[in-house]
Amino acid sequence: MLRLLNSDDYETAGTKGMGSRNLLVLALGVVLFFVLGFTIGWFAKPIGKTSPTQTYPNMKKVFLEDMKAENIKQFLHNFTQQPHLAGTNKNFDLAKQIQAQWIDYGLDKVELKHYDILLSYPNETNPNYISIIDEHGNEIYNTSLFEPPPPGYENITDVVPPYNAYSAQGTPEGELIYVNYARTEDFHFLERNLSINCSGRIVIARYGKIFRGNKVSNAQRAGAKGIILYSDPADYCAPGVEPYPDGWNLPGGGAQRGNVLNLNGAGDPLTPGYPAKEYTYRCHVKDGVGLPKIPVHPIGYHDAYNLLRHMGGAPPPDKSWKGSLNISYNIGPGYKEGQELSKIRMHIHSFNEVRRVYNVIGTIKGAVEPDRYVIFGGHRDSWVFGGIDPQSGAAVVNEIVRSLGKLRKQGWHPRRTIIFASWDAEEFGLLGSTEWAEENVKILQERTVAYINADSSVEGNYTLRVDCTPLMYQLVYRLTKELLSPDEGFEGKSLYESWHQKDNWTEYKDSPRINKLGSGNDFEVFFQRIGIASGRARYTKNRKEGRFSGYPVYHSVYETSEIVDKFYDPLYKNHLTVAQVRGGLVFELADSMILPLDGEDYAEALKIYTNIILKMAQRHKEKLMTYEVSFDSLFSAVDNFTEAVKSFNRRLQQLDISNPLAVRSANDQLMYLERAFIDPLGLPGRPFYRHIIFAPSSHNKYAGESFPGIYDALFDIENKLDERAAWEEVKKQISIAAFTVQAAGETLKEVA
Repeated sequence: MLRLLNSDDYETAGTKGMGSRNLLVLALGVVLFFVLGFTIGWFAKPIGKTSPTQTYPNMKKVFLEDMKAENIKQFLHNFTQQPHLAGTNKNFDLAKQIQAQWIDYGLDKVELKHYDILLSYPNETNPNYISIIDEHGNEIYNTSLFEPPPPGYENITDVVPPYNAYSAQGTPEGELIYVNYARTEDFHFLERNLSINCSGRIVIARYGKIFRGNKVSNAQRAGAKGIILYSDPADYCAPGVEPYPDGWNLPGGGAQRGNVLNLNGAGDPLTPGYPAKEYTYRCHVKDGVGLPKIPVHPIGYHDAYNLLRHMGGAPPPDKSWKGSLNISYNIGPGYKEGQELSKIRMHIHSFNEVRRVYNVIGTIKGAVEPDRYVIFGGHRDSWVFGGIDPQSGAAVVNEIVRSLGKLRKQGWHPRRTIIFASWDAEEFGLLGSTEWAEENVKILQERTVAYINADSSVEGNYTLRVDCTPLMYQLVYRLTKELLSPDEGFEGKSLYESWHQKDNWTEYKDSPRINKLGSGNDFEVFFQRIGIASGRARYTKNRKEGRFSGYPVYHSVYETSEIVDKFYDPLYKNHLTVAQVRGGLVFELADSMILPLDGEDYAEALKIYTNIILKMAQRHKEKLMTYEVSFDSLFSAVDNFTEAVKSFNRRLQQLDISNPLAVRSANDQLMYLERAFIDPLGLPGRPFYRHIIFAPSSHNKYAGESFPGIYDALFDIENKLDERAAWEEVKKQISIAAFTVQAAGETLKEVA
C-alpha cells in the first residue's frame, strides 16, 4: 500500500534511505542515458540497412532518371480506354487496379478509403435539352442530346451526355438574355448601365474567365429562372486550328461538363465539415451546402448559334461582349420582332443521389521521422475519357509511385513518410480529397509537412506553370535549375532557363512566374482550410495568347489519348518533365534533413500584397479619411514578420545538424508557418476558407486572391447600402490580417 511521507518522516527517510537513494540515482542515470541514446539513435538511424550517405548518395538523381516517358504514355492509354465517372463501377474497378499496381510497385501499405457522398447524374430515360418555343408554346428547335463521338469511340458505353452536375430540376420558360461570361461585373453592367432585369428570365453565358459555379450563383442572385452555358469559339477555338480530330479545337457539337456547386470548401454538400461516413449525420438535400436553386445546362456552340442568332434588344456594349460566332451578340431580352421564335424552355431532369466513392491511399513509411507526412495526390475520376483531365496527371502519379516503389524494394526509405493518393469525385467538387482530409484532420494538421497536387500534367506545350505557397518558391527554382528543358531551342539548357525566358515575372522579380493558389483542385482543403504548404506544376500554353481559355476540349468527349498523342505531347517529354518536377518536390520535402521551405519569399510577397490592397483602398481616399481607415498596423506587422524570418534564417545557418532535437525544432517551425496564417473562424461567409493571406476569389473560384477578407470588404464598396458598416468591415478585416501576420512572425522566434 502506498503511503505519503509526512514531515516527521523526512529525517528518517533521509538517513535510513541513503543507500537506496544512491541506487535510485544510479538507476535513473542509466535510464536517462538509455533514453538519450535511443533518441539520438532514432533520429540519426540509417535509411534501410545502411546510411543513405554511404549507399544512396544520389538517390534523387537515380529516382528522376528512372522515370520514363514511355511508361507515362502506357499508363495514360490504359486509364483512358473507358469513362471513369465518380460513383460508377468502372471508376471503382480503376481504383482496385491502381491499388493492385501500387502494391506490386512495393509501397508499404495501400488501402481503399470509401465515403458516401451526394453525387449528380442525368436521367437516362428523360434527357436534358433546351428548346426554342413559338408564341403557341410549340418547340421549334431542340438542342443536341449528346456529343458526336470521336473516331474509334462509337461503340463505347457509359458515356454520360453533357450536363452540369447538381443542377436543379425543372422546365422553366422565359425570355432569353445574353449575359457575356456571367461575371459579377457583367450582371452589374446589365443592371446599372442598361437597366436590364434578369429576374424571371433565362440567361445564356459563355464559358470562360471564371468558375462555372460562380456563373450560376450570379445568375441565381440576379433572379434568373435558369442558365445555359456554352463554349464560344473565341474562348475555346484557337485561330487557324481545325476542330478535333483534325486539330485540337473543340468541335461545334462539343460541350463542357462540370459541377456547378458553390461549396466554398465545404466538401460533401450533406456533411459540411465532417467526413461522409456511415455514422455521419446528413442534412436534407434541400438544405445541402452550395446546391443551385435553378436549372443549368451546357451546350455546344452550334446549338448556341441557333439560340442566339435572332436575339433582339440592346446591342453588345463593346467588343469584350462579342465572341466569334457569326451573330450580333445582342443582349435581349428576347428575340427580334417578326420572328416566330418567342421564348426558351429548359428541360432538366438530372437527379442527386448518395453513392460510394473510393480513394486509393498508399504509403512509404519514413525511416527517421515517420510521423511527418508529405502527401502527393491527384484525382482519378473523369467526366468521360479524361485524356488530359485527369489522366495525364494520374499517369504521372503512377510513374512516380512506380519509381519510388522500386527504390523502396531495394531497401531505401525516405526520411519522412510519403502518402500517395488517387482521389475520387474531384470533378464533383473536390469531394474525395476533402472527405479524407476531414476524416484525418486532427492528424494532418499536426503531422503534415506539405501537399503536392497532381491533376492534368499538360494544358498546353509552351512552358512550365507552377502555383504554390511562397514557402516553396526557392525550392521550385532550385529544382528547375537541375532539370533539363524539354523545349525546342533549349537543348542542353535547364528547365529554369526556358521557363524564365518564356514567362518572366517582370512585375514582381526577375524570375519565372509563380501563381497564387486559388481552388478548383484537390489542394484546396489542405491549403485553404488546414494551412498545409502546397503546390502544383504542369505544362501550359502561352499566357500572352489573349483570351483563349484553358484547352479547347476541356471536359468533353474529345479528351482522348489520341489528342494527347497527336497534338499535345507526342513524345511525352513534357509529361516526363512534369513528373520530374512533381517527383523532385516530393523527394526534397520528404528526404531533406532541413525542410526546403523559405519564409523570405513569403515576407516579400506580403509586402507586395499589402501595397496592392492599399492601392485598391486608395481609390476611395476621402472615405479612408472620413472613416479613419488605416493600413499602418498591417504594414507594421509585415515588417515584423520580415525581421522574424531573417532572424530565423540566420539561426538556421548556424544550426547544429548533429543535434536531432534542434533539427526537429527548426523543421517544426518551418512546417507550422503556413498553419499560422489560418484563422479558425474562417473568412466572412466562407467558414471553410480559413487562410488569411490566400483564398479563392469570391467571384472566381479558380483564381487566388491575396488578403481575401480585406479584398471582399472593399469590393464594390461604393454600392453598399450601409456605407459606415461597410467601412467598419474593412477596418475589421485589416485588424484580423495584421494580427495574423504578426502572430505568424512570432512562431519563428527563438524558443525562450
